[in-house]
Parts: sequence; structure tokens; C-alpha cells
Amino acid sequence: MLTPMLSWIRRRFAKPDAPPEIVQARLLIQAVERGGIPLNPARVNAIARDLGLEVSSRAPVEQTIARIRACLERS
Repeated sequence: MLTPMLSWIRRRFAKPDAPPEIVQARLLIQAVERGGIPLNPARVNAIARDLGLEVSSRAPVEQTIARIRACLERS
């Protein structure tokens, strides 16, 4: 059980919850930075579209990931 002081500190300094599309985009970028290669381009495109980006189905995955990364840096 947390003491009242620790509970207060946790509430005070905790980041507010991000929208689910931002969370998914961050997880994707973290996976790419760890060396993962997205195997499903449709999933990457869906994440980009959830962020409000217009994405061509013919766009290279690397380009879409770069656009997602730029969108996260702006937010």
C-alpha cells in the first residue's frame, strides 16, 4: 500500500494519458528504434491514418514511419 505522500507524488508527476492513436504510434516508433521491422504495412498505414495523415497504399513503409515520427515530434 502506498503512503499518502507517495500517492500524491505519483499523481502530481504522472503524465496524462495520451489518446490511443498516439500510444500506438509511440509503440511503433519504439519498436522500430529497437531494430524491429514492421511486417504489416497495412498496420503502419492504419496507425498513420488514425493520426490524421493521408497515406498512399503504395508509399514505402519507411516513408510512412518517418511521417509518423514527425507527427509525434510536433505533438
